[in-house]
Amino acid sequence: MRRSSALFLPLLLAIFLLASDKSKISPLPVEVAGNAVAAIHNGLEVFSLMGIGPKKTWDDITNSMYMLRLPSGKWTELQGVPGVAGRLGASAVGVRGQIFVFGGYSVDGQGNEITVGDVNSYFVEQRRWYRAADIPVPVDRAVIGVDHDRYIYLVGGRSKNGPVKDVQVYDIQKNKWSQATPFPGTPVFGNAGGLIAGTIVSVDGAKKNTDAGVQYVASDECWIGKIDRKNPAKIEWSKVPEHPGLGRFAIVAGAGKEHRIYFSGGATAPENFKGLGYDGKPVSISPITFAFDVRTNQWETIEDDTPDARSDSQGIAVTPMGMLVVGGMSADQEPTGRVMILPTK
Repeated sequence: MRRSSALFLPLLLAIFLLASDKSKISPLPVEVAGNAVAAIHNGLEVFSLMGIGPKKTWDDITNSMYMLRLPSGKWTELQGVPGVAGRLGASAVGVRGQIFVFGGYSVDGQGNEITVGDVNSYFVEQRRWYRAADIPVPVDRAVIGVDHDRYIYLVGGRSKNGPVKDVQVYDIQKNKWSQATPFPGTPVFGNAGGLIAGTIVSVDGAKKNTDAGVQYVASDECWIGKIDRKNPAKIEWSKVPEHPGLGRFAIVAGAGKEHRIYFSGGATAPENFKGLGYDGKPVSISPITFAFDVRTNQWETIEDDTPDARSDSQGIAVTPMGMLVVGGMSADQEPTGRVMILPTK
């Protein structure tokens, strides 16, 4: 016990000193949007995986992975995510010392977007990738969350046939998938949310346009799902009021602390990987950061004018320094490598 304490105290001191000067958190070595973000070891190690660079072309999509170690505040490039091409819009989560990466889409030279069902698991201590069971219905830009350190939920997302309302559950222990109660709303992708205390929240996203005009329009539906304690595939869904702010697509979101799921920024309309709306025009970014308290079922506005708000970074990393937003699409429709500590009060 004494030896463990002797090792842990210098680590805490390093994090405290780093937190006292937040500018010492280095930006990513590259500018990237559409990247997946996850953390392990109580947030001491943060990962950014794949995404698209500043050229915003098909050949600027990467499979690179970077790791931030909080005691140093520096990023290190690790072995890239397996696969023949880089991906956008994948979902990632850290659990049991592993980083799991689900789905996403690639783009070919003609601009065709191809959703993939790959599931890759990175064992951090071994520094090795393994292939897990493919997603039954391959999706990109889905909400992700983990329950009981075992069940990983993918909510919604876009398949090859368009948005879905499937809730797909991956059992880490058995390396098997099952289908949970679908959410009863409109099928969407680019929805935002997370899972905490056995509760899933999924908001907004893009839905198919049933009228003439652009292919996708924004959804304003917000749903909460309570997972059955005995049956992980059974979810009781109910609708909740609209959230604060104008963000509707690719809001940066994830489960935080104190039974809250946090949301920040997001595009005011569905956008493509270039940061343009489906009408070809630039899309603005909402400046609002807000949260949903799953105990009170209430929305809370955290910050009306969040500095450097952005969209299209898949996940929030919860760390001892706070919640980190890593990369994403900035307000000028350009990928960024900046790391932002999210306001929480």
